[in-house]
Parts: sequence; structure tokens; C-alpha cells
Amino acid sequence: MEKLFIENRKGQKIAVIIERSSDQKGLAFVMHGLSGFKEQPHIKMFADTFREEGFTVIRFDTTNTFGESEGTYEDATTTNYLEDLEDVISWSADQSWYQEPFWLCGHSLGSFCITLFAEKYPHKVKGLVPTSTVVSGKLSLEKPKFRNNDIFRRWKETGWNEEKSDSKPGVVKRLKWSHMEDRLKYDLLGKVDRLTMPVLLIVGDKDTSTPPDHQKILFEKLPGKKEMHIIKDALHTFRDKAHLVQVKHILKKWIKRNQE
Repeated sequence: MEKLFIENRKGQKIAVIIERSSDQKGLAFVMHGLSGFKEQPHIKMFADTFREEGFTVIRFDTTNTFGESEGTYEDATTTNYLEDLEDVISWSADQSWYQEPFWLCGHSLGSFCITLFAEKYPHKVKGLVPTSTVVSGKLSLEKPKFRNNDIFRRWKETGWNEEKSDSKPGVVKRLKWSHMEDRLKYDLLGKVDRLTMPVLLIVGDKDTSTPPDHQKILFEKLPGKKEMHIIKDALHTFRDKAHLVQVKHILKKWIKRNQE
């Protein structure tokens, strides 16, 4: 395993982990979600699963999150996450292990970004794994997490949303309303016809941020080879050991089926 820092288009440092395969059968990029980081158990599990199947695997911290890259979380946007993904892939294109088409795997906002990338460059992507994915900014406003409370109204009126981090105990996540304004610019359904590569969707049945009914809207419009798995009793982020084992099993079988 090799860890290094590269620069994005804004001159900010991005922390990247490279796990090379001695007998490379593919290349995969794994991307965390909003406020996430490359060492989260589910992100590491995704990377390990691809690596066990002979892939060279790249995972990284976007800027404006709680990892090792530069920037502050309050400035996080879909645009900055997507640009960082593009910049990591552009940097990778000059490395000896780079190959196309490659595979993309993500979680939540990371899934949103890898799917936006795949719609923009479908010829570059061999397989797509958006877990717990955001489908559109519009649907994000309708998520169950915002129902029967004033979180959304308060965020818009004050310009800030605050919540405790589950992944980083003791950390309070403060995010500007401009994050939602930026997210509303994006919608996977607009160019879904370009997602002709194999796609694997996975979501927890207790997910209140990117619920199964949102995933089904995307799934039904996917034009190519596709699978959708709903994990019983799982929340938005897969943390429970049994859920991680189940998701890994699903992912491993899917990779094997689509490697040829």
C-alpha cells in the first residue's frame, strides 16, 4: 500500500491510497460520501473486495471533508467532490498501472459523483457500484430524514446545518446551505440512458437519506445490465459487521460475473 498527496485543479492537496496488484486484472476507484474518509470500514471493505479479485485499487479523501486532504467540511459541495474525482482519475492516467475502462465504486454523495462521471465518460467505465446513492438534488429535499421535523427549514433560514458525526465521535458537522443549492444542479436521471455498463445498486431498508424508493426510481431507468440489493435492517452507512459481510458477498459475486 502506498499513500501520497497530489494536487487538484485548485492547488489543494488530496490524500490518495494506492493498493497495487502484482497481476492486475482491473483498476477500481473507490469514493467516500459527504463528510466521509478513505479509511471508513465500508470504504475499506469495498477496496479490499476489488483488491481480492486482482484489482489495483485507488481510494482518496476529497477536499472539504474529515480526512487528510485540504479544505474544510463547511465548504463541501457536489461540485468539489466531483472535480476531485475527475482530478484523481486524470492524475492516474499518467501512472504505469492505469487502464481503461476502469471500475467505479462509491457511497452516498461519492456514489452520486461516480455516476455523474460515468454519464459524462461512459466509455471509460467498465462497471459501476453506487451504494446508498444520491439520485438528484430534488429528491434529496424529499428524503425521509427531513420529514416531521424542521431540519430543512432551519438549515435554509439560518444558512447552516449542524449534526454530530457518527464516524468521528466528538465532531460536529457544520454545513452551509449553499451545499444544497449546489446539489440541486445535479440529477442522475437526466442522462441515465448513458449508463450502459453493468450497474450494481445496494441500499439499506432503513436508509432515511437515500431511501430504497429513490434507488428504485434510478434502477427502473437504467438501460443496461443491472442489479439492486436491499439490505435488511441496514442504515444509510453500512457499519454493522453482518451488513458489511453481506454487502461484500454481493459485491464479490457481481465483480466475478462482470469481469469477462
